[in-house]
Amino acid sequence: MKLHTLRQWCIKKKWWLSAAAVLLIAYYCCLPRQLFTTATSYVLEDSNGDLLNASIAPDGQWRFPYNPHVPEKFKKCIVAYEDKRFYYHWGVDPLAISRAISQNIRGKKVVSGGSTLTMQVIRLSRNQPRNIWQKMVEAVLATRLEFAASKNKIIALYAANAPFGGNVVGLEAAAWRYYGRKADLLSWGEMAALAVLPNSPALVHPGRNRAILLSKRNQLLDKLHRQHSIDSITCQLAKLEPLPDQPLPLPQDAPHLLDLFRRDYQQQKSAAPTRIKTTVIADLQRNTTAITERYHNAYKANGINNAAVLVVDVETGNTLAYVGNIYQPSNAELESHVDIIQARRSPGSTLKPVLYAAMLNDGLILPHTLIPDIPTQIAGYSPQNFDLGYDGAVPASRALARSLNIPAVRMLQQYRYERFHALLQKIGITTLNKPADHYGLSLILGGGETTLWEMCGMYASMARTLLHMEQYKGKYDMDDIHPPNYQLNVQRPSRYGLSKNGLLDAGSIWYAFQAMTEVMRPGEELLWQQFSSSQRIAWKTGTSFGFRDGWAIGVTPQYVVGVWVGNADGEGRPGLIGVATAAPILFDVFRLLHTSGWFNTPYPQLTKVEVCRKSGYRASELCDEKDTIYVPVAGIRSGVCPYHQLIHLDRTGQWRVTEACESPQLMQHKSWFVLPPSQEYYYRSKNYYQPLPPYKPDCLASLGQDKAPMELIYPKPGARIFVPVEIDGKPGQTIFTATHRNTAIKIFWHLDDHFIGTTTEFHQMALHPAAGKHTITLVDENGERIEQVFEILAKERE
Repeated sequence: MKLHTLRQWCIKKKWWLSAAAVLLIAYYCCLPRQLFTTATSYVLEDSNGDLLNASIAPDGQWRFPYNPHVPEKFKKCIVAYEDKRFYYHWGVDPLAISRAISQNIRGKKVVSGGSTLTMQVIRLSRNQPRNIWQKMVEAVLATRLEFAASKNKIIALYAANAPFGGNVVGLEAAAWRYYGRKADLLSWGEMAALAVLPNSPALVHPGRNRAILLSKRNQLLDKLHRQHSIDSITCQLAKLEPLPDQPLPLPQDAPHLLDLFRRDYQQQKSAAPTRIKTTVIADLQRNTTAITERYHNAYKANGINNAAVLVVDVETGNTLAYVGNIYQPSNAELESHVDIIQARRSPGSTLKPVLYAAMLNDGLILPHTLIPDIPTQIAGYSPQNFDLGYDGAVPASRALARSLNIPAVRMLQQYRYERFHALLQKIGITTLNKPADHYGLSLILGGGETTLWEMCGMYASMARTLLHMEQYKGKYDMDDIHPPNYQLNVQRPSRYGLSKNGLLDAGSIWYAFQAMTEVMRPGEELLWQQFSSSQRIAWKTGTSFGFRDGWAIGVTPQYVVGVWVGNADGEGRPGLIGVATAAPILFDVFRLLHTSGWFNTPYPQLTKVEVCRKSGYRASELCDEKDTIYVPVAGIRSGVCPYHQLIHLDRTGQWRVTEACESPQLMQHKSWFVLPPSQEYYYRSKNYYQPLPPYKPDCLASLGQDKAPMELIYPKPGARIFVPVEIDGKPGQTIFTATHRNTAIKIFWHLDDHFIGTTTEFHQMALHPAAGKHTITLVDENGERIEQVFEILAKERE
């Protein structure tokens, strides 16, 4: 009977159970998964968590993203002032509500709302009119929030979203706007002043309501004293502290990095907070900015308005300083908004060390192989050295240290620009996204465009590869090749394992860095090498065509520093040269860094080779002066010295002879260093060079064309020459240049079979032929003859 009665009761009361279940589900689901969806400011912190930069939120409010960390001082202040039983109730405080009702009845107006901190969080998230019904809804949602979040999180939500006067929302923004430092560093008096603001945020107006704000703050301090949160002395000292006055500007130490973060965030469409902790070191950032601005003040007199500096940690690839440009937004002419670090610019000569390393890697040259440095024209392309001079022939390492253009173009011609283009893409240069033929041989002189970001990443990858040789026991990890990073604690996925081969072997990279250390530092000549305390830095400068970009990139085992100087709009300026503008900034920044030691010599990746001291090639049996040096392993495949020849002299040693005019028994056989005539012509003006002895007069008749001692240096066969018009309107001249082994001999010049003049010793002739094809003919005193066809291009009509 009792069981039957219970069953009937359950059936009868079933709708109550259903209703209770629906209410329970509704209660569970009534709280949004995300309480606050309003857009927040973008915030950058340095590696220690200090504020670097922040931008205002889209709605014009300074509202920082949610931060779970809330200072203990604020917790004590806000609980004491707003909700003293916060840690004991479940979202609604019946005593506070009863007190509020009593006060409102006695005062015949709303004196107190009785809201708890939890209810205030709900009210801030909903932004609804304040009435009895909304108060009831808030109470229900507050109890639900208490089940969903801890007390600490509730206070953190309140601290992040409470209004603090004007357009300041949240404790963090308020601390920076009113006191210029992070909330953790605020005193009791400062924190108490902020704690009373959300209750009446209109109190913070310079010149108004100061007495009310002071009274509220001091009342709160007295309450904290009574609760034993602070002692009497602290309370008295806190009351003496001044109230906040005019809002302060937030730090703007890395504005261009903030813009980069904002762009990356928006492209990724991330739901993560708009706050990151960067790898930047705040002190280094500010000091680097100060150095950049100091040089800018000097350069702007010459119309050079912009500069950028990037400092990267080699081991991690972390960005330690990011000065994207001179930041003076009030001066529109400076175009401060342009982030030069991410802008595509011509890199000038800064790619030359990579080509040098690549050729060493493939065994195409040895470290000091002689490279021709003579007037050069390749398919209409005529590179020029910066000083417009020629060395005839120069060691590859010295050509790199002096940044000579003609040797670099000749090296690229040998390596092939298609291969070099592919190598640059593999090593981190993504901006060269056009076919290799678009750039051609000009690629090595800045014919393409890249960014300071990728250039520093590439050099850091090379340094990292060299740095890890011993750690990886002579192997390579392609994961070492990656761009810089600016977010702290970002883990890069490992895509590759260790292998025996890398893009560039360690020995080639080491030799490239060695050559880069030989560059003369600006203002110091070579005296810096005499000081043991001086930093050892591998560095390279670059200047783009038209003096539009000045570059300097420096490498040590710890850091890579990249500097760009120029104008954001691409305007060229006289004197805008990398070594004169960017390099001084580079070395001043390096003085801020603590560098020590140098890259260990990667002996396992090197092998001993006997080389010719004069030519730098592998020594042949004819080389009279030899050295044994370490070279990259591929160097054993390089060619032997082509410049040492076995010559035959008469018994006196004064004349060259042949078997046709001298008995072999009477000959002297001697090894001789012989450059081609065009190289010899320039080489002997800067180096000790012993020319070949002349042929004995009796032997001249027996010589063949292969012994010709004369060469036309310019123009080359089939050259097409454009001669500009001079300022006075007259046609310009073309300088024709020849060379002869016998400096005392005369050369007779003919243009289109017409005699035009005679030269001795230095064989140059200034001519201005008419447009069209011509033939230049040279004949020396011995009847030796050279004939070459060239074309003068007509000036295009405007």
